[in-house]
Amino acid sequence: MRAAHFDCFSGISGDMVLGAVIDAGVPPDAIRAALDSLGLPIKLHVEKVKRCGFAATKATVEAADQEDYRFLPDVEAILAKGDLSPAQRDLAAAIFRKVAVAESVAHGMPLERVHFHEVGALDSIADIVGAAVGLDLLGVERFTSSPVPTGTGTVKCAHGIMPVPTPGTAELLKGVPLAPSTVKGELTTPTGAAILTAVAAEYTAAPAITIERIGHGAGTRDFIEQPNILRLFVGTTAPGGSRRVPEVSDESDTVVVLETNLDDAPAEVVGYCFDQLFAAGALDVFAVPIQMKKNRPGVLLSVIAEEGTVAELERILFREAATFGVRRYTADRTKLRREEVTVSTPWGPVKAKRGWRGDGFEVVTPEFEDCARVARENGVPLREVYAAVRR
Repeated sequence: MRAAHFDCFSGISGDMVLGAVIDAGVPPDAIRAALDSLGLPIKLHVEKVKRCGFAATKATVEAADQEDYRFLPDVEAILAKGDLSPAQRDLAAAIFRKVAVAESVAHGMPLERVHFHEVGALDSIADIVGAAVGLDLLGVERFTSSPVPTGTGTVKCAHGIMPVPTPGTAELLKGVPLAPSTVKGELTTPTGAAILTAVAAEYTAAPAITIERIGHGAGTRDFIEQPNILRLFVGTTAPGGSRRVPEVSDESDTVVVLETNLDDAPAEVVGYCFDQLFAAGALDVFAVPIQMKKNRPGVLLSVIAEEGTVAELERILFREAATFGVRRYTADRTKLRREEVTVSTPWGPVKAKRGWRGDGFEVVTPEFEDCARVARENGVPLREVYAAVRR
């Protein structure tokens, strides 16, 4: 399996990731072409530099300062215009969404109202899109990372002087093992934290990897204490070989569960409420029949959501279901890493989802709509299409 490991001994930022993937062999012109396709006034400059005497690649984005804030839909519209592969676009969108969710939690506002500050600037957009393209072009199936130092002291940001790590960075690094550091300054930026947590499946100082290439990405500052460099080891892991049990997985997270009991809502209202909740960003919605006071049959309506969407989802529950109260609690969640795949069958390609864990467990789930289409068009039983996909 192709694997890569981030050695974040001096933290991680967007430009450090970009420099590291280029230093590891990704052609800078391929990243420039992707950035040019966004239609933004940005240019990528790549140069060899030294940090504390060690050679590294510095990626610098030339872009004008802009005073206007961008919201998540603005950034998603920019990504939609770019000439990116689906995997690259999805990764870039996932990184931006991580930032948006972290900011919504930090500022206590709905996801749709979060405006990007530094991360919405042109240079940060270029860093994230360039990193997504570069990481995809590495052809790596599994990323790991060392524990992450954040630095010490304070940093000036859009909201004034803040301690390191800033609230947004701290939110992004929930569940990630941190490393001690005496360096004054911000070693890990929100952009770097979002990129890392979007791809890293395990945090360990000793990855099980046979190294083939090493990329060195330089940060902007040149510290006295240590080289301001991100190292990216690229190589392979032996199939079926022993693998360290992950300390932390980026497929573990915390969600919010909303619940309300309904004893006077017609079925069509509950169904309409489902649609509204999903449209507002609910991760899942389900209903369970219950017996309420005075022996009334009712429905327990449950919603699983990310923190940043809770306020809007509660508004929908009160407005559409006419409930008098909504219970709310957080729950830790463990998920399979997942990707959309296309499987060849005797009747043509069929879409499916592939899920896997770091311990080698894997499952493939056929997409019902696609399987049903193939079954109808070819006059075969649906169960045979399912079986063919799983085989």
